[in-house]
Amino acid sequence: MYLYLSENPRSLYLVTNQQDERQGRPRRALVFRAAEGKSSQAVVEFLPKDEVNLSNATKVTNRIVKGCLGLISVSGGEHLRSMHHDPDIHRIDPSDIFLAVIVSATEIGNIRPSGPQPESVSKIHEVAFYSLTSSAWDDLIVANEAMPGHAFPDQPESMYREPYSQPNASAPSLLEHPCAPLAKIISAGTFYYAQEPQWDLSSRLSQRLERDDAAAKDVGTYDDRFVWNEFIIRSLLDFRDRLDPEERSDLDRCQFIILAIQGYVGVFTLPLPAPPTNGSPTVATLSLISRLGSKRAGTRFNTRGVDDDGNCANFVETETIFSTDSHWFSYVQVRGSVPLFWEQQGLQTFGQKIQITRPQASQPAFERHFAQLSEEYGHVHAVNLLGTKENEAILTNAYERSLRNAPDLFAGNVLFTNFDFHNQIKMQGHDAMFQVFRRIESVVDSMDKAGFTMADASSCETITQQKGVFRTNCLDCLDRTNFIQDIISRVMLEQYLTLIRREWLHSGTLWSYHRELWAENGDALSRIYAGTGALNTSFTRSGKRTLAGVLSDATKSVSRAYINNFQDKAKQVAIDMFLGNLSTQEQVTIFDPIHDIVNDAMSRRLGEYSTTQPCTVFAGTWNLNGRPPSSESLLPWLFPRNTVPDPDIIVLGFQEIVPLTAQQIVQTDPEKRRVWESKITSTLARRPDPKAEYILLRSHQASTLVGTALLVFVKKELTAVIRNVEAASHKTGLRGMSGNKGAVGIRLDYYDTSFCFLTAHLAAGHSNVEERNTDYRTIANGLHFLRGKTIDSHQNVVWLADTNYRIDLDGEHVRYLAQTDDFDALLAADQLKKAIDDKGAFSEYTEGPLLFRPTYKYDLGTDNYDSSEKARIPAWTDRILYKGDALDLSVYSRAELKGSDHRPVFALFRANVRIIDYALRTALSRVLFENVTSTAPGEKLDEKLASLTFLGGGDSDLPPPSSEDAAWWDISDHPKGIVPPERFADLSVQSGPYNPFDSPIDSPLSSSPSSSEEELYQALTLQAPIAPEPAQSSASATRRPPPPPPSRSTKPRLHKPEVSS
Repeated sequence: MYLYLSENPRSLYLVTNQQDERQGRPRRALVFRAAEGKSSQAVVEFLPKDEVNLSNATKVTNRIVKGCLGLISVSGGEHLRSMHHDPDIHRIDPSDIFLAVIVSATEIGNIRPSGPQPESVSKIHEVAFYSLTSSAWDDLIVANEAMPGHAFPDQPESMYREPYSQPNASAPSLLEHPCAPLAKIISAGTFYYAQEPQWDLSSRLSQRLERDDAAAKDVGTYDDRFVWNEFIIRSLLDFRDRLDPEERSDLDRCQFIILAIQGYVGVFTLPLPAPPTNGSPTVATLSLISRLGSKRAGTRFNTRGVDDDGNCANFVETETIFSTDSHWFSYVQVRGSVPLFWEQQGLQTFGQKIQITRPQASQPAFERHFAQLSEEYGHVHAVNLLGTKENEAILTNAYERSLRNAPDLFAGNVLFTNFDFHNQIKMQGHDAMFQVFRRIESVVDSMDKAGFTMADASSCETITQQKGVFRTNCLDCLDRTNFIQDIISRVMLEQYLTLIRREWLHSGTLWSYHRELWAENGDALSRIYAGTGALNTSFTRSGKRTLAGVLSDATKSVSRAYINNFQDKAKQVAIDMFLGNLSTQEQVTIFDPIHDIVNDAMSRRLGEYSTTQPCTVFAGTWNLNGRPPSSESLLPWLFPRNTVPDPDIIVLGFQEIVPLTAQQIVQTDPEKRRVWESKITSTLARRPDPKAEYILLRSHQASTLVGTALLVFVKKELTAVIRNVEAASHKTGLRGMSGNKGAVGIRLDYYDTSFCFLTAHLAAGHSNVEERNTDYRTIANGLHFLRGKTIDSHQNVVWLADTNYRIDLDGEHVRYLAQTDDFDALLAADQLKKAIDDKGAFSEYTEGPLLFRPTYKYDLGTDNYDSSEKARIPAWTDRILYKGDALDLSVYSRAELKGSDHRPVFALFRANVRIIDYALRTALSRVLFENVTSTAPGEKLDEKLASLTFLGGGDSDLPPPSSEDAAWWDISDHPKGIVPPERFADLSVQSGPYNPFDSPIDSPLSSSPSSSEEELYQALTLQAPIAPEPAQSSASATRRPPPPPPSRSTKPRLHKPEVSS
């Protein structure tokens, strides 16, 4: 097929060519153009080739296009404007839509030649991205060369792509196309796709054999764990589903839509001795397919452990397939990171620094992971290859502990074997590993219990089914894991050959190819995750350990350290963009008025498929002045109100948790944080009459930020519903060069509501207001979590910080006003209040009333403000600010603890978290879709859609908003908003056009009331109103004044905050 471009309107045409048509593909074209007025929406048409006018179109590349990977929206225009000052650049769209197509690929081979249809695999070598929205990129060449250190031996020296241009196209000079990072990843030689549309490369052989003919040939049937372009191809798959069956079949036969996996595919064909009946050799095909999971994807030090949904980093399903004319053999193994919450922070060299980030909250995710494996594969045998060194031993102990804590879930369905690979190599050598490992009794039992998949080639019927899987891990799940998986694969293939043709066990060619496939597999997976080829592959290939192999492994280790520390962060961003993990990303949709109508209605009917649950959040901040815990009880701070229920979440921010000395700034000491963690944990556990048990969900003290730490505790029963917990930090001290000032953030999702908590230490000095404002902006713009999440991308944000803002009055005056509790006078001179009013900092945030004395600076252990020679002016340096519709402040005060020169501050929030019923949402969406698309006899769907008036038209009858001069209710017909009772008799229910979103009375969904319906029900059950009194005479009657206008604060207040002095 070829790709053409035309202007006015700008359109791209993917058109079958003569070669496609000679192979039996329909004469068709897939047409793309950007939708008007919507930045991330495209219009797509599937047309007969004869109906497409290409007379004014230009072929954008002379190379044959293999297929389309999807549509992606990239913010390229803003990047271009930031680098140029050309006045014409303003017309470039902030978000450009790009079509990704494969322009170079090679066939790997047919993994099952004796199957009912070919199952050929191609490797992608080059992709190109063409803009639907702008001609600014037309003359730019996308440099698809691999990233330094990530080159592949089979990758072409030069990635060539012809430039294409249009008349009057403005193409500013720019070093890099906005999609160049994506092109580098996809063109690196690790992506594969099925050449024929009737088979699914993402699914293992046993899955494909179980499907009926229709599902087996359906492009939309795939394993979404392993399809890497699912995010960018989703809109085209939805478009395909909306076509009628004949057009859908034509679209599939044209193979415009490509589903790609990442990993490794290798195929070898070899002759084997024939049975004595005819003497001709048997041609066999040995294949190895590794499918890298996309659910928790990333690079070595950026993606570790498990996420809250049970998805592991570097999760790979590897399938060995052996095919002959009579039988097919398949054996599947998996690998994946240790399924706990752990990471490696800072500069990593050869001594890996491991931190288990949520030691007490890993169990729900751990159990989800193994439950998913058991459901997918059956019996699971986990083989842990970690050693006994300190860091690896920490992971092993935590791994075993989590398994012991889940006996009821697994009930013997999950086995665990520790096999210290490095220790065994040291004692036995590489040569002995094959015999040593296969003599482990539990491993042999699992091999016999799980078996393998075997099918008859003539009837396609399954003879035996694999009933379990080995899950192997080391630290990176690369070198040691690949070595052991190679052994397991060989043992299972030997078992199969023993059953069908024992003499094939002695084929040197077969086992040579088997070793080569596993060596190539190890190299490919290692390049993806770590940037270099795998270690130990010289032995895997040859069966011998040589000096050249040892030197090669040493070189790879050094290269890994450099690549992982200095190059992988940019690669991680590109991976997240490709997978749609960036929080600022918009998925490209294809114009479809029906789905747009349904989606709009779904957003307005949120209350029908979701509920809310109340929760309480405690937030506290304390500058510790480098002091360790004293004998002073923390209860007055952590539980300040006996009448308030125990909070669901406790968030504590500390500043100066260690003294800010030069030594601490150079090298952080986490021990002080651990001491405070222990003190707080003990206080929570030993408090009088505890109503709930708390666990430390996450704590963070960045290695680059010495004095600031953030701790989040939650009730133990909530760990299963709090997900996606992440930590991040950003330093501001010495213009970002030093870690003596900055912020630490922890974000989480409580059910379906997101929270972000931040503790910060801003610039010191009474007059350094602008520096503090700059620190705030630096943190607000620079602190990012994984997948591109920012502070502002959260629904609820709470800052608990030592802001260091002071009071602009002389010291004696401030002391007098504080002692007399004249807080209004102090607040009038407060630097933070002025900064908020001037929009210099925290302008979007709310703070509770400051009705307590300044918290800084005290003589240690006393109630006296600073009496030293410096006599620092008292100030409210310690503050809690927040924003978010779910947060309602109920208490804002300070605690009288004297273990530091600051007093701790706390706030209690009431909040409502949303719980979405996804099954109900799907059902409601289906009902709405059916209501929209159903037509009465004689009614046309187009006319019905055009008659719907509820899409944005409902706001036209609303009055204009109130202003300082006029209120919307104060009009000439009804002065001061007063409506005589007799006017209500004139009001009648308006009858409008049929609304397809009104649920029928007998609909099962109508039993799920909205929040307004619940309020109405409660109102109807109240006591009957008192009978009205006779009307007063006009002389004595007095009218009540109209209600005051709504508060102009950021949100309505449901409760008056409790404050104390």
